[in-house]
Order: sequence, then C-alpha cells, then structure tokens
Amino acid sequence: MEAFFSLPALILLAVLGTGSVKVTSGGRSRLVERLGKFDRELQPGLSLVLPVVEKVVSHESLKERVLDIPPQQCITRDNVSIEVDAVVYWQLLEHSQAYYAVDNLQAAMVNLVLTQIRAEMGKLDLDQTFTTRSEVNELLLRELDQATDPWGVKVTRVEMRDIVPSAGVQQAMEQQMTAEREKRAAILRSEGEKESQLNEARGRAEALVLDAQAQKEALLLESEAQSHQQQVLAEAKSKSALVMAQALEANPKTAEAMRLMLAKDWMAMGEQLADSPGGSVLMVDPQSPAALLAALKQFQGDQG
Repeated sequence: MEAFFSLPALILLAVLGTGSVKVTSGGRSRLVERLGKFDRELQPGLSLVLPVVEKVVSHESLKERVLDIPPQQCITRDNVSIEVDAVVYWQLLEHSQAYYAVDNLQAAMVNLVLTQIRAEMGKLDLDQTFTTRSEVNELLLRELDQATDPWGVKVTRVEMRDIVPSAGVQQAMEQQMTAEREKRAAILRSEGEKESQLNEARGRAEALVLDAQAQKEALLLESEAQSHQQQVLAEAKSKSALVMAQALEANPKTAEAMRLMLAKDWMAMGEQLADSPGGSVLMVDPQSPAALLAALKQFQGDQG
C-alpha cells in the first residue's frame, strides 16, 4: 500500500520539478511573482521557480523592436488634410516597470505616437511637413522618449514614412507644379531668345568693325602703294633727266640725236594735227629741243 501511494507522489514531484525549471535565453527576461507579489526578474540561463508558490507572469524580449504606426488623418496649420504613418524603434529596459506601469504597452505606445504626430502636424503648414521631416522626427523622438521613460522603455528612433495629402490637395499641387514648370520653361525660352538676339547683334557689330578695319587697311595699303609708285616714277624721271644732262654734257653729238628723236615726234604730232577735226596751229622752233618739248607737252594736254 505504501508503494502504491508513493508512485503517484513521485510522478507529481517529477511534474512539479519539471515545471519549476526555467531556461531563459539571451536577450530575454522573465518576471516571477511569489504569492501574487513581484519577487524577482530571471536573468538569461537556468533558474528554479518554486511550484505553486511562485509563478512566471511575463516573458519579454529586451532587444530593440519595431512598432508600426498605422496611417492616420491629420490637419495642418493651414487646414489641409493629410494622412501620416510612421515607424518607431524602441527597447525594453526595465521589464518589471513596464509590466506593472501600463496594462498594454504596445497599444499605449501606438496611441501616444499618434497623439504626438497629430500635435506636431497641427503646428506646421503643408509645405513644412515635407521640408522639415527630419526636424519633426527628432522632435517626436525626444517627446516620446520622455513620455515612455516612466514605463521603462527607451525610444531609439522615430521615422515618418509617408505624408499623403488628400486627393483634392494632390490635384491642386500637381496643377501648381505644372504651372511652375511652364513658367520656368517660358523664362528659359525668353532668355534663350534674348541671348540669341544679343549674339546676332554682337556678330553683326563685329562684322561691321572687321569690314571697316579691312577697308581702312586696304585704303592705307593703296595710298602707300600709290605714294611709293609716284616716288619711284619721280626718282626714275630724275635719274633719266640726270642721265640725259650728263650725256649732253659729255658728248655734243647727243644733242643731234635728240633733235632727230624730237623731229620724229614732231612728225607724228603733225599727223595728229592733220587728223584733228578742228585743226590746230603749233608754233615752235625745230632747232630748239627745249621749245619742242614744251610744245609737245602743250599739244598733248590739248588733245587730252
């Protein structure tokens, strides 16, 4: 009879002993109550819990976790309806404090984040919600970390993911963006036309300047050429006269040859006089070369 009753007792003791052994993995925590009152927090490793007297009431992770905040409607300072959602990174630092301070930790955190987002969006205009997102994230982080500190929670990061205006506001924004693009395009086209006209005007002015410079240089070259030609002719005439004078002085017979040449010119001039329609009379001494030369020059001037 004693053996019969000892077997169930042994089985009961084995079951109770198995349930009293708790293995806590790394990065997790267990809370133990003794007779309904918080007693201790089990650390990672092997722990013993007294059967019936002690009870594990909470088993949570101490690692950083992500809390997804669902989209919610917010009203900006300029009365524009927008839809905002966010994500919160948080970590449980004080397990016992979080368990006994708030009934449903994650639900409380979601409501707290939603309230803070609505409050911050109400302080901003629509344009500021897009341009100051990083500043709003930092502000939400400080406020949420301070608010959740009594719960033993550390908020490490807050990120607003999407800010979506209402359909009417989106349509108005698209129309505004289209108008801005058309305005910029018109400005660019007008600036391009202006630059093109300025370039054409500069080109015409530079062409006129170059043409004037070319004409000026051509005139200078032509005048220099004529001056040089006249100088050469004058020098040639001067040398010719000098040579003739030297020849007359050196050889008296040269004067006779000059008379023959002048007589030849005289005969040619006579033929021209004969052919002249009005007739001409030329009085000259054939024996005087100087007089004959003067007469020839006068006749050529009259014929010209």
